[in-house]
Amino acid sequence: MKKERVAAFTDAVLAIIMTILVLELEKPTTLTVSAFWELRYSFFSYALSFFWLGSMWINIHNEWENIEAVNAKTLWVTLILLFSCSVIPYATDLVSHGFDNKLAQGFYGLFVMLVTLSNIWLSRVLEHGNGGSKMPADLMKKRRRLLWIDVGVKLIGFVTAMTVYPPAMMFSVILAAAFLMISIRVLRLDWSDVKGKEGSA
Repeated sequence: MKKERVAAFTDAVLAIIMTILVLELEKPTTLTVSAFWELRYSFFSYALSFFWLGSMWINIHNEWENIEAVNAKTLWVTLILLFSCSVIPYATDLVSHGFDNKLAQGFYGLFVMLVTLSNIWLSRVLEHGNGGSKMPADLMKKRRRLLWIDVGVKLIGFVTAMTVYPPAMMFSVILAAAFLMISIRVLRLDWSDVKGKEGSA
């Protein structure tokens, strides 16, 4: 199977998942500021999940730019990743209605971590399946190390959410995302830098 077909399928599924997120948003009972304020957790949960999935899509897009071969393992790991992502709208709806509920936050956290772990797995499969290509392997390895720290931050958030403070799970997702963005810029792990070097070579 050609990589373009797999990438197009992934794009389509993620687009549907991100669209479902907004369809799950509850409407205010009346068109007043106070009624909208009552839905603040729903809007917060929606925005967090949307931009988190969007940033993941950007990372996947950048990695797939340089791959040449797609094998059966790549397809199955991609399917597992998309399955994990497909549960996010449901998990988001749960936390939007039970923001202070540890079970809702724990469920959300489990699938958020599963998505990240699947992303790490997919990155490894792509690297091993494209050993002789132009893939920036060093860049991918450094990004995976950062993703493991990302998982660690979310795991701390999960434990805190299940024991002390339920919203800690969602706040840990924000913290982990901020850590990733800052680390990527500070360490200059930017795909555009790699492309620029290739173009000047």
